[in-house]
Amino acid sequence: MIDIRTCGIDLNCWYVVASSSEVKDKPVGVTLWEEAIALYRDSQGKIHALSDRCPHRLVKLSHGNVIDDLLECSYHGWRFDDSGKCTAVPYLAANQKLPNCQIRSYPVEERDGFIWLFPGDATLAKQQPPLSILEWEHLNYIATVSVIDCAAHYSYLIENLMDMYHGHLHNSYQAWADPVLQDIYTDELRVDARYQAQSYYKIDKIWSISQLFIPALRRLHPEPLNVSYIYPHWVSNLGEDFKIYCLFCPIDRRKTRAYLIHFTSLNSFWRLHKLPVAFRRFVKNRLFGSAQKLLDGLVKQDVQMIEEEQQAYLNLPTQKTYELNKALMSVQKLILTKAKPDNIKPIGTCKLDSFNSL
Repeated sequence: MIDIRTCGIDLNCWYVVASSSEVKDKPVGVTLWEEAIALYRDSQGKIHALSDRCPHRLVKLSHGNVIDDLLECSYHGWRFDDSGKCTAVPYLAANQKLPNCQIRSYPVEERDGFIWLFPGDATLAKQQPPLSILEWEHLNYIATVSVIDCAAHYSYLIENLMDMYHGHLHNSYQAWADPVLQDIYTDELRVDARYQAQSYYKIDKIWSISQLFIPALRRLHPEPLNVSYIYPHWVSNLGEDFKIYCLFCPIDRRKTRAYLIHFTSLNSFWRLHKLPVAFRRFVKNRLFGSAQKLLDGLVKQDVQMIEEEQQAYLNLPTQKTYELNKALMSVQKLILTKAKPDNIKPIGTCKLDSFNSL
């Protein structure tokens, strides 16, 4: 039996390894499933990714610099192009040839404010594009980003995100209450769970955003709540007002990084759409991060629980636990299928029309 708390990831997927703002003029080192990777920009601003180990002495290339669009090692000044080929050694003698060494380069794309990397078979990268985040550039959506760093296997974070029944943990931070599972859809790539919930916020007046900070202004009303695990990432929406993404960068079997992106919709303000685009973009940029306190508060509470789960597992790995949430059971099956495709029979497509049929 495969233990979900130690299983790997499907490398033939796009993962987010950094936000665009994290990689500027200096190289940046990141880790994706135990692989050390150096990210850097060339003189045109294009992003590149190489293995973060100089083949000379195996020190980190991310400690170096970008010189003439080449990644230069800080130790001896060896330089590498974006394919990973060594192109210069500063002390090379006239009768010496360049070392015949090649470090790995990775397919990498910058889109929607993040840097996406494909760690698997590079020939498969073009067959499936990274997850689209249409709201990132859309002028009707205000974004807030919170970075999640937790000392736990990535499966714990996925389960937490798909679990709509732990709302009492968050108190005033949560935007909804009383979720009722309507149906679940699963296939070999995703799990979708649809709920009916009671939302506290209605973004339809100019003062609506203040509901995030002043509980007395909130109005309880029914809204559909949808959560989806689109392997390896997560997407949710609450009615028409809020959409949330969680983009994953599993570091190893005990550490996970993820980027939680919360979008507040301004679609209800039809007059705003008639204003000049430059002004609307100014408003979008000015309000970026407006839900930061709310989002960071949620993340802090969740991370505490997730890390406690991980530590309990490490202390008592054979201790039986109990799961009643049908959505989480489906997520666990998908994780195991993607991590061990040869050992686990893929789950089929099914549609469950009501909670009673579960």
